[in-house]
Order: sequence, then structure tokens, then C-alpha cells
Amino acid sequence: MNGGPAAGGGHAVVRPRSAVAALVAAVVLGLATGRFVLPPPPGATAHPAARPGTAPGGASQGASAPATPGASVPAPGSSASGSGSASPTGATGATGATGPVTAANLLRPAAFGPDVGTGQIHVTDRYGDGAYANAACSGEKTLTQTLGGPGAHFRGLMTGTRTNPGDPTLAATHADQVAREVAADTRSPSLAQNFADRLLLEEVPCQEAVPGHWVYGRTTTVQLAPDVTASWMGTYQGSLNTTGRAPEGTEPCGGIAVLRSGSHYGVLEVEACLGTAAMDRVVRTALSQL
Repeated sequence: MNGGPAAGGGHAVVRPRSAVAALVAAVVLGLATGRFVLPPPPGATAHPAARPGTAPGGASQGASAPATPGASVPAPGSSASGSGSASPTGATGATGATGPVTAANLLRPAAFGPDVGTGQIHVTDRYGDGAYANAACSGEKTLTQTLGGPGAHFRGLMTGTRTNPGDPTLAATHADQVAREVAADTRSPSLAQNFADRLLLEEVPCQEAVPGHWVYGRTTTVQLAPDVTASWMGTYQGSLNTTGRAPEGTEPCGGIAVLRSGSHYGVLEVEACLGTAAMDRVVRTALSQL
């Protein structure tokens, strides 16, 4: 039995074979206890906050705000008007928008063909503030009054050339209005989600009205990607409102949609008398462009 010090000035010498055995033992011990005491390999000391793909503020570039995995969140108002129908997710490979909103993000006349002759649709644009939806049931507001944010892009699509003197995106004659879209951008996807939720909540009261008054139908949710979503409600004339709510199983005549793509958000009012299938198609088109 050799109990004396090894040669070499009193420092223990570990043979290569013994070093390998010690390394294997450390790994086995780590697997058993869940704690590894081995030093990290060279170059693997980056701080978690500096992981590639992490943007300022802790959000991953190109990623949405935290969301419930796997499915869309029920839209506000869906419980009051019947269950909202969620569309298949991830089918288009769409990703949330970033950067400023431009005219290219707004809906074009072609989206309404063949229901409305696209050659008859005139487009007018402006930037600023103004009323963003027909919210007669809850009190009309401007975008700034609701959100407190800066101006937005307004686009009017109409079949006539005469416009409202106070707002060129509104037709002088209501029957000439095909649609009107308002869109803007925010600092982050989470803020855009917040704005979209608030805008939708402004319209939810219109899902109930005294019989004989026009009313919105139940909320339908469209989701092209985790952070590319829209909620829309069809419009029903007062003659169809006999119970205080929209009749089930009856086609709408146009409607309203709240859109959100990444850090962009918007509201689309469709005045043209489009049914469910056409409304769904137009909303999806607007969402994919936003």
C-alpha cells in the first residue's frame, strides 16, 4: 500500500486513464442529480439576454407577443353573441408585420371582385385622425379618442367620385361607399394586440340592439399566424332584428373587422352587401396585406 506523496514536488499526478474515469463519473453523477459541475466549454458563457434573435425589450425578432400555444384566443364579445368560429391556423405561412404602415398595406379594389365591379371602385387616401367606425350604438369616436395614439392611414373605396367635404375617404352618398379601412402601426406586437382588443370592444355593444335597429352578428375569428389575426362581425338590417340580436343562419350584409398583424392594427368597414363567404374572403385579403 503506497500512502506517500507522488513524485513531482508534492502535487498529485492523474494519469490520462484516471482523468477519463473521473470525467465519466462526473457526467453520471450529473445525470443522477440533475446538476452538472463541469465547467462550460470555451465560448459558451454568453448571457441569456444576449441570445441570437432577441430584440431590445426581450422580444424575439419576428415573433409575436406571448400567446396561448396552439390556438386563437376567443374574441371579445363571442360569448355574448354565440361562439366565434376559429379558422385554421398557420395555413398561409404568414408572419406578423413590422415597420411603418404604408399605402401598400391597405386593401385594394381587386379584393371585392367579383361581388363589386373593380373597375367601378375609386380609391381615396388620407393620413390623420377621424371617426373610424359606424358605432352609432355606442357613440362615435375618433381613433385618437379611443386609443390616444397618433394619426393613422385612412382609405375609402367607393363607386362614386363625389366625397364628403370633411373627409375624402367617405362617399358623399352612403350608397356609393364600398368599404373604408383605417390602419396604423405601434411600437410592438403586444401594443398592437392591446389596441385591436380595445377597438373590438368598442363594437361589441352593437351585437345587441332594440328590435328593428340594425345589429352586428356574432364574432368570427380568422387567424393566419399566431400574431396575424382578425375578428369580424356581419351587419344585419333592422328588419331582421326581431329579438334584439342578429338572427342565426341568416346571411349578413357587409360588416366590420378588426385586424392585427404583428405591430400593425386596423379596422375595416364593409358597406357593400357581402354575405359570409365574401366577407371572410375580403377580411383574409385585408389581413394578409396588413
